[in-house]
Order: sequence, then structure tokens, then C-alpha cells
Amino acid sequence: MINSLNKPISKALFKSVRIAPLIIFRIIFGALLLYGSVRFVAKGWVNTLYIEPNYFFGYYGFEWVKPLPGTWMYLPFILMIFSALCIIIGFKYRWTAAIYFISFTYVELLDKSNYLNHYYFVSLMAFLMIWLPANRQFSVDVFLRPSLRWKRTPAWTINILKFQLAIVYCFAGIAKLNADWLFEALPLKIWLQAHHNIPIVGELLAQPWIAYLFSWFGCFYDLFIVFFLLSRKTRPWAYAVVVIFHLITWLLFPIGIFPWVMIFSTLIFFSANFHQQLLLFFQGVFSRFTQRSFPFNPPVKRFSPLKRKLTTYLVASYVLFQVLIPFRHLLYPGNLFWNEEGFRFSWRVMLMHKEGFATFYVEDKSSGRMSEIDNSKFLTETQEDQMATQPDMILQFAQLLYGKYKGKTVEYNGTSYTFEDPAIRADVFVSLNARPSQLFVSKKHDLTQFRYDLKHRKWVEPLVSP
Repeated sequence: MINSLNKPISKALFKSVRIAPLIIFRIIFGALLLYGSVRFVAKGWVNTLYIEPNYFFGYYGFEWVKPLPGTWMYLPFILMIFSALCIIIGFKYRWTAAIYFISFTYVELLDKSNYLNHYYFVSLMAFLMIWLPANRQFSVDVFLRPSLRWKRTPAWTINILKFQLAIVYCFAGIAKLNADWLFEALPLKIWLQAHHNIPIVGELLAQPWIAYLFSWFGCFYDLFIVFFLLSRKTRPWAYAVVVIFHLITWLLFPIGIFPWVMIFSTLIFFSANFHQQLLLFFQGVFSRFTQRSFPFNPPVKRFSPLKRKLTTYLVASYVLFQVLIPFRHLLYPGNLFWNEEGFRFSWRVMLMHKEGFATFYVEDKSSGRMSEIDNSKFLTETQEDQMATQPDMILQFAQLLYGKYKGKTVEYNGTSYTFEDPAIRADVFVSLNARPSQLFVSKKHDLTQFRYDLKHRKWVEPLVSP
């Protein structure tokens, strides 16, 4: 049965299509990468997020990824800027695409308190670009070596980008199928009311029915926009909605360049004719500066049976991985937004408003003496805010405190004593989507007794719904 399916799948993957959409995507996406990298440096975020902190919340399995010392942390951003520029012009394309992916992903793995869905999206797209022949037209690589030029490409090289965009939208829509979003208009009801001072539309945004309208439309948009973009008849109207939708989110919410990334990335859904016209325009402009001609190689690139089979399995594996990862939260009991087990990397975009307050204590087990800890001595304000609502980060912080206080001598009421084997405890209270603040982690637990792993965290108090 597998062999019978393999042939039609392989045929669909390797169907010969015009390469223009892939070339245009390389130029546009490279420009977005360049802008995002320059913007990050210009905003001073390299210093505040990666140089000033004394501690970084590493991802499970990637705790070994450490920041470069001091101002050396600017190096990966310099590499990002350089490699993004090379991606745009198609110079040493595969190498520079790999450099961008490694540099960007390295920075993102340093501290989970900086996690954003669109950073994950950029990492995935940058990874895919390494393997795509996006330099086979209108590139410095082709200028230097005309035999590289392709007129057509296997369909999978374009469809894999459409698939990745579809995953983002569809899973974002599926995630919105929850009671808070649909029946309470939360958290939009909270966020939109914060804009009540905006001239003209401020009072309108403060109306509850607007929050419900935005919630339901946002759910419908995410679930179905890809299908409208895939249809030739509805595509122009659907893209107009894409532009309007993301411009509104950009104006109302602090989500950086993500709306622009989605606006320009979704151009990949347009026809090859559309992209060919864009490419001819660029080539016309370029031809004014050079009279060099570029002969095409044979119109259909032939691939060996082994390469076709290997590519088929690799693409299928990637697709399966992207489909399954967002569902891993089903392996855990309890409320996903409360426990956040399986929350990251699942395209749950702007779905909750969570606030927490965490008070940590170090206890000398032999005497029972307990001292309150000033979290700000160890964490930045951003890290402290993120840690106070995320169980894995709470546990990581407890491990940090244990290392800091183990063997430390302190003064208590004029008496010196040493923490030989301290207990770390915490009182954590959290509010989810405007609910009253509830106990999240109880001081009765010694957090040093729990392992940092992927298992369900039973020490987190259950959500008590009002």
C-alpha cells in the first residue's frame, strides 16, 4: 500500500512548474529578514535581551546553548544582516541561507522568555530556504555561473512554503475554538478596551460587541483564509482581506513585523504568471546595468529515482512533524492555557492574557528558617514577568536559586548560618483572561525535589473556573 501511494505522491511533488514564485519569495523574504535584523539591533534589544541578563531560561534539551560574552552577542546579528542581504541578491545562496538559519535559531534558543510564534515561523522558513533552489534565477550565483539557471522547478519547492503558511493559519484557527475566545471574547475584550483613548474609533473599540466581532472573525479568518487564497476566483479578494486584517493587528497590538511577514509571504499563493511578471520587471531593471544573457538549462530538471524517493520521505516527514507537534498538548491533563504544557510551537497566537506574581523563599532545612528572595537580583523585568506564569520557568528559576544559595552563609537575627541543602519554595498567584487571581504554585512544595522534564507537573495547582 505504501508503494502504491508513493508513486502519485512523488509525481505530485516533482511535477514541473515555473520557478518564478520561488525567486520572488526569496527576494521578499530576504528583505523582511534584513529589515527585522537591522530593526532588532537599532531598537537596542541585543543589549537588553542578550547582554544585560545574568541568567537565561534555556529550552529543554538545549540548555547547552549559551550566549556569547559581552558585546560578542552582536556577532550573530551581524551575520544575520550579512546573510539576509546575500539571500536577497542570491549570492552563495545556500551557504548564506544556512548561516542565517543557524544565527537566528541560535539567538532564539538562548532564552524562552523571548519566545514568539513568529520567531519560530522565521526559523522554520529559514530552514526550508536552505534546501530550495531559490537562487536559480535573478541571482548573483546565476550571473557568475549561468549554467545554474532553471526555468522550472519541482512543485514541492513552492508548495512546501504554502504548506507552512497554511499550518500557521489553520492551527491558529483551531486554537481559537475555545470557550474563552468564542463565548467570552477573551482576551480581546481586555486588549481592545485598552485603546479607548484612540481618537474617533476609541469608543467603538471599547464596546463589548466589537470584541466578539473581532474574535469570531479572527477565528473564521484563520480557519479558512488559506482555502480562499488557493482558489483563483477568490484569491484577489482574500488577499485584500489578508492585508486589511494584518494592518489592523499591526496598528492595535505590539507584535512587531509579524503582520508584514504574513502580508508579503502570502504572495506565494498567487499564480506563476503573477510572479513571472514581477520577475520580468526586476530583470528589466537589472538588464539596464548589464547586457549579459542567461541561457536556460533544459526546462525540466531530471532527478534520479533515489533522489526522488529520498526527497519524498524527507518532505513527508517534515509535513508529519508540523501536523503532530501542535497536538502534543493532548498528552497532558488540565487546562492548556493554565499549565502551558505543549503550548509553545503550536501556533497559539494572542490567545490569552496572563498575569502572575511569584514570591520565592529559601529555607534552611535543619533550622526551618526561611528568607524571602528578591527576584530582581537575578532576573530582568521581562524574565520575571514571563517566569511568574510559566511552570517550566518557575522550576528553572528554583534550580538557579538552589545553586546560588547552596553553601551560602547568611546573617539571621545576629546569628550566622549556612544553607547546606536549602529548600526553595514559592507562592505564585496567576490570573488568566481576567479571572480572579488564583493560587498557581503553593509554598508547601520544595521545588528542588522536582525534575525539569517534559512530564505533567502535578505540583501546579489546577485552574478553578469562576
